[in-house]
Amino acid sequence: MIPASPALEGHCKLLPAPAPTTDVFAAVAAEYAALADEYGPRNVLVLKRHPAGLESLTAALADADRERPAGGPRSPRVESLPEHASKTIEEYDPTLSRLEYEERIELISLVIDGASRAIPDYLERAGAHESFSRDVGQLLLEATRQRIRRDDLETDDLHDCLAFLYAMNDRFHAELEERGYVERADVVPQAIDLLEANADGVRTRVTASFDAVLAVEFEEYRRLDRRYLAALTGEADLVCFGECHASVERTRVEPGGIATIATDAGLEVEPLEPASDRDGNETQPHRPITRFLATGEQPARNEATEDESTACDPAGRARRIRAETAREQGRAVATEIQSLHDRRGWSYDEFAVAVPRIERVPETRRRLREAGVPTATIGTPSLAEDPAVNELYAVVTLQCARERDGEPLSRPDPGRDASDPRDVSLNRLRARVPDFSPDLLGETAGASVRRSLERWIRRTDLKGRIARDEDWIDAREGYEGVRRVLEIARFVEETDLVGPDWQGLRRMLRRTIQYDAPYVHAVETQPPTGGVTVCAVDDLKYDSRTAVFLLDLIDGTYPGEQFLTQLFPPAWLRAMPSYPAVTDPSLEEITDTFDTVAAADVGDPFESYHAQRSRRRLALGSRAAERLLYWCSYERGSGGLRRTYDESRYLKLIESTPGLALAERDDDDAAIHGETNALDALLAQPRGELERVLREASTGGEADLGETETVFEEIAVVLEDGDVDDELVEAVRSQFEFAAGEVVRDD
Repeated sequence: MIPASPALEGHCKLLPAPAPTTDVFAAVAAEYAALADEYGPRNVLVLKRHPAGLESLTAALADADRERPAGGPRSPRVESLPEHASKTIEEYDPTLSRLEYEERIELISLVIDGASRAIPDYLERAGAHESFSRDVGQLLLEATRQRIRRDDLETDDLHDCLAFLYAMNDRFHAELEERGYVERADVVPQAIDLLEANADGVRTRVTASFDAVLAVEFEEYRRLDRRYLAALTGEADLVCFGECHASVERTRVEPGGIATIATDAGLEVEPLEPASDRDGNETQPHRPITRFLATGEQPARNEATEDESTACDPAGRARRIRAETAREQGRAVATEIQSLHDRRGWSYDEFAVAVPRIERVPETRRRLREAGVPTATIGTPSLAEDPAVNELYAVVTLQCARERDGEPLSRPDPGRDASDPRDVSLNRLRARVPDFSPDLLGETAGASVRRSLERWIRRTDLKGRIARDEDWIDAREGYEGVRRVLEIARFVEETDLVGPDWQGLRRMLRRTIQYDAPYVHAVETQPPTGGVTVCAVDDLKYDSRTAVFLLDLIDGTYPGEQFLTQLFPPAWLRAMPSYPAVTDPSLEEITDTFDTVAAADVGDPFESYHAQRSRRRLALGSRAAERLLYWCSYERGSGGLRRTYDESRYLKLIESTPGLALAERDDDDAAIHGETNALDALLAQPRGELERVLREASTGGEADLGETETVFEEIAVVLEDGDVDDELVEAVRSQFEFAAGEVVRDD
């Protein structure tokens, strides 16, 4: 195991708390400008810990360059630390191959299948759960990032499940080394070894291209990351930039405040004052809420006036959306976005909708689009949910049948089970491919599985069908799914892990589809066509939007009911010191890491520690809002018919804190915003008017039929004179017939 990072030489500039993103970018730009003036723009390397937000940071530094009167245009060198480490490895060995996600799944599965030691009973039973493979994969990735090896650990403190998994991980990496691969999670540790040893002069070559390094997002640099910095900056000027009370990822595996860590590393800590504090320009009404969540600082209420009506105005304000279900939550958010778009003229690019986990992105995005809100996020959803991938898997399945049994059956065999893979595949291709014939399989098959799939794609116009049948975002993701299948086929032909034939491709493709997780690959939140950004809340840390909606503010999510992993029970995690995360923090570590909790308030140290991390995630998500911040929640079932609000404890804490306020969103009942809402309102009018008349009649009142007639005349004018789709006209007509009792139509 790599020891703690050596001493760093340089300065660490720290903002006292999470500040508005504009302040963060301004502070980083100031540090970059000072280094660029001294060493030259091309001699300053800017390293950001995480790739998320890299584009925004680069744009901010480039804008700062253009605004400077002297020096001319600059092109800042901005990279994420993992990206730079990867280039360092390539500088040493250009032939070294990085293991792709799909390839990793196959190889580690083979390693586990071929394990000589017995699998612990608990892991055998846990293997039946749907999330097992993903949870194991995440644990091994984290162990790799921290370079945790089985032989380096004390046997007495090591749980048998962890011992087995770490042993498999070591064997897995031995296989990688033998085959000339490097796993992405192992890039930083391997780059450290190369730099420290100056293997083949790699450190000399890499460091010759810069004279200064600006390490951004320093609060998230882990021990190995700081060690990488030390190896990289021995002869260069080092300036680290970070924010206090802003670390979420590092604190998952390493406790402690960033100021303490920087001091212990030997850096000279220098506090910075945010620009908005210096100028007294408070543009975010919710900023006191952000500060309160991050630091626990109580807000100062407005007492600057003698007017009693305003003396108690809250210092921090945000809006709240409460719905009955998760679906209704998404619908309410869509309605509010449409309303702000119409009333304030904000473009859809100015909105962001943040979910707790990246797996929630596809569902949330779909619901917004169903409500008529365009979305911008592009990513790679689960392969199992991709129709184009399922089509290609059906082709592979039938090619296997041809290879094994000769020509596949031209129609399903009634003697076989309905779930037989051959019949399922035949039915899928008949449903998706126009004029499908089994002869196509023979016409496109060849010696190369990859070229055979490419011929199928061309002959059946798969990409054209994707473009015609899907919206542009779904089409982009469909193309990405096709690309991934072709990459798997290429890997099958080049590796000795599986046979380079249809059987080998089907085996690997089936395993990849089974173990694949939604959006495990890069997610693009700012494509050129624009739209509402839908992303995980953590991706907003170095981003900002005019209005931000934070979804799923229930206690089961913030802070949550299960921390770190679903693989092991929480009681086990507390007794696993060798787990690659903080599992047994001391009171001193908790209070040193989080100013939001006092030692006397700590019950369960494990739960308290990670609950505070969840609170900090909310703080960082909230600071991304430039003008409006929305906290969104929904009712949660209690196991029976009764449903109750189980809002996040942090929402309740904000509401009960003097000086902070949560206002319900503006309800403009007179206006209907959004095409979907307009259609729903139009279709609801016939039955609504009938129910109003019947209600008045049943209570002895008098119904104004003139009002009803006016409404119906307006609908008729819209349908006759407006540019209305024929299907909508028919739908409205059906609603009138249903309201009149004509439930069954004969035409």
